[in-house]
Amino acid sequence: MKFVSTRGQVEAVTFTEAVATGLAPDGGLYIPQNLPSLSGKLEGWETLDYRELCFEFFKLFATDIPEGTLRGIVHRAYDSFTDPAIAPLRHIGDNLHVLELFHGPTLAFKDFALQVLGNLYEEQVRRTGRPITVLGATSGDTGSAAIHGLLGREGMQIFILYPDGRVSPLQERQMTCTGAQNVFPMAIQGTFDDGQRALKEIFGDQDFRQRHGLSAINSINLARILAQCVYYVHGWLRLPEEARKDAVFVVPTGNFGNVFAGYLARRMGLPIAEFRVATNQNDILHRFFTTGDYSLGEVRPSHAPSMDIQVASNFERFLYYHENEDPARVREVMDKFTQAGAIRFDNFGAVAFSSSRVDDREIVDIIRRIHDQYGYVADPHTACGFKDLDPARTHVILCTAHPAKFPDTVKLATGTETTAPVLEALKKRDIHKHPLSAQVADIQAFIERRAKP
Repeated sequence: MKFVSTRGQVEAVTFTEAVATGLAPDGGLYIPQNLPSLSGKLEGWETLDYRELCFEFFKLFATDIPEGTLRGIVHRAYDSFTDPAIAPLRHIGDNLHVLELFHGPTLAFKDFALQVLGNLYEEQVRRTGRPITVLGATSGDTGSAAIHGLLGREGMQIFILYPDGRVSPLQERQMTCTGAQNVFPMAIQGTFDDGQRALKEIFGDQDFRQRHGLSAINSINLARILAQCVYYVHGWLRLPEEARKDAVFVVPTGNFGNVFAGYLARRMGLPIAEFRVATNQNDILHRFFTTGDYSLGEVRPSHAPSMDIQVASNFERFLYYHENEDPARVREVMDKFTQAGAIRFDNFGAVAFSSSRVDDREIVDIIRRIHDQYGYVADPHTACGFKDLDPARTHVILCTAHPAKFPDTVKLATGTETTAPVLEALKKRDIHKHPLSAQVADIQAFIERRAKP
């Protein structure tokens, strides 16, 4: 299988080339040249455990990796998950289910993709003999999951940009208390969007990119999207058969990667009826799905910091399909957005999508209500998914993080503390971070000084 850029100005590449490159050289994002069909496969996949399901799914895309190697890459990725089901689907009441995605090493859904990506990178270094420099930007969970996916691996250095003071204290500790010599947490002045903007500009500097062997771990990397597709298939297959036809998957999202993975699986034939995009007060995606308006606003810090984003990087992949896979149209729209900070879709039809928005007060109220009504504790991001649900329809809410990562908000809502041993241990360790501006030149200079040749 080959992969092409959403902007259509570079040659198609193999799976391993797309993973190694991350961001396409023309500034676009890689997508499969032709989507495979899941029709006829779902029934046979119903009895598979999570590891084997993930392997069968990746086999459709990673056609340049020997099957034995690929199976090992995928199976090892979930060895550190603490629940035997990997992504358990729990029925909590009425027509309401939760898909728990927080049983990985950093207690967040990002572990599903980044443990796989770490193994893919390790295989790349083994195969080529060339070290890589991994660069990413995070609003909270991506950074810690990426770090723990690459921790201590030979031939890899990892540089993570995160907005200083705009992630939760425990999220920061997960990035800054590892003690690993190949990890550089860079606390930038500004927002996640500032970090993401700098990251894309650095990847656009082809000389710097080639010199340091840069690879991307953000959800701009296609391997992350594909790994996330799997838990939609897994969750849908574990619903009662009579509930599958009209099921709504509710997805807390900021950067659009999580919900785009579900949308991509649907385009392949997974019959999910609807996706509900759940946003916090930084609601650019809610505004888009309700009005067709996609315009920048000010990022306002919230109880759900991983969703404090205005520029959703995976929106470009959705745009590619919305514009009938026309890369010239994608370039036109993205250029306009870069220049004006706003685009409007008068022809927009939100097929298979609805959306919601909650502010900080509502997040606390929802955590309290869900705890009182169902005896279930939701983290602030997951809480955004519980708003205005139709009780007559089956809903699957993606639980994106363990509530123990946000103890202050959970305690404010429920009066009790939720803890996790892995997080408690972090509180005893020293923080090691590198304060930095969000200027591209400063970030590149920092990498130049520390990256191994």
